[in-house]
Amino acid sequence: MTSANVLQELEWRGFVQQATPGLAAHFAKGPVTAYCGFDPTAPSLQLGNLMPLMLLANLQRAGNRPIVLMGGGTGLIGDPSGKAGERPLLSKEQIRENLQRQRDQMARFLEFGAGPTAALLLDNARWLGDQKLIDFLRDVGKHFTVNVMLQKESVKARLESGLSFTEFSYMLLQAYDFLHLFRERQCTLQVGGSDQWGNITAGCELIRRVANAEVHALVAPLVTMASGQKFGKTETGAIYLDPQLTSPYKFYQFWINVDDRDVEKYLKLFTLQTRSEIEELAAQQQRGPAGRPAQRALAADVTTRVHGADVLQGVVRASAILFGEEESRSADARVFDILAQEIPTATAEGADTTIVDAVIQAGLAKSKNEARRAIEQGGIYLNQQRIDDAARTLGPGDWIAGRNALLRKGKKEYALLRKQR
Repeated sequence: MTSANVLQELEWRGFVQQATPGLAAHFAKGPVTAYCGFDPTAPSLQLGNLMPLMLLANLQRAGNRPIVLMGGGTGLIGDPSGKAGERPLLSKEQIRENLQRQRDQMARFLEFGAGPTAALLLDNARWLGDQKLIDFLRDVGKHFTVNVMLQKESVKARLESGLSFTEFSYMLLQAYDFLHLFRERQCTLQVGGSDQWGNITAGCELIRRVANAEVHALVAPLVTMASGQKFGKTETGAIYLDPQLTSPYKFYQFWINVDDRDVEKYLKLFTLQTRSEIEELAAQQQRGPAGRPAQRALAADVTTRVHGADVLQGVVRASAILFGEEESRSADARVFDILAQEIPTATAEGADTTIVDAVIQAGLAKSKNEARRAIEQGGIYLNQQRIDDAARTLGPGDWIAGRNALLRKGKKEYALLRKQR
């Protein structure tokens, strides 16, 4: 893939919903500097942020320079795009903290450092914070008419529910960002999600008026799920890239459970695998959908990019244990640390723990009679082996990696009993 044919690649992968005329010819002239903005209004990036990040990654692979613009300034205002109501305003301290956490996550997707295609990470607070209101209104505001701004989808959608002047002015700030990057970094392309089209084209128009220059816009479609559920959302809420907010195990499970109807589309969008590799995975999926080869490849690729290969190995093994695909005795301490975050976990009480006590301590039974009955009926498993002796005591060989005993009641009700360190 080169800069000249990058637009065709982006279209094949599903990144192009709308673009300004002449963008293909603009790419053909040589490397392009492109930017995408991210407002740090949350403590972590979410799955919804992956689309623009992977779009930038594909541009970089084709020899272009990506700019990640962190909205240390615009994040204090709040973008009305895609929001049904006014955002709560965050403090400057919270924005700075969020910005730092998100900045570290960006490095997993793009190559920073030296060289003509090295990604840049900038903060618009550096130039927006120095703006004086009167000067900004004279130099920027005079190029915008209210009637045109009211026709932008991000504004029209909020007129009935209410839109403050603060959020109404967001479009001007984003347009000025584009102008600033055009002047200082020779940036000629802004990318984003489809809800950003109005804001991005406002920047194109501002540059045309102020600098008499042509720049371009490209927006990606809204990512959807065949189930009708919003992409990146589960019953428990949003999926974050921060392991403290969404565990790597849950992150991996989101991808492994992707609907068959979505998996090829997601491979194109969220991995850098080649066309032939994706076509081969799609063929494998058709031949043996029960084995979920495409989902496994997708989950492994994205989890490795976000959390690292070592973490991937641990979550794959933890998943295999819980789904009966691997013996728990082969697991190491790291795998049990992962399991301890995902299943009920208790600390063993006493030196000589009986299986009856273990079942109660793990929360799989409320009384000794209930525990004995479950054991005698063949419903209790210790380290994936059925236990039929209610008088049995856990010995040294029952504690895996020195301190872990995996218990199961029935087919799916797991619990972990751990000795104190």
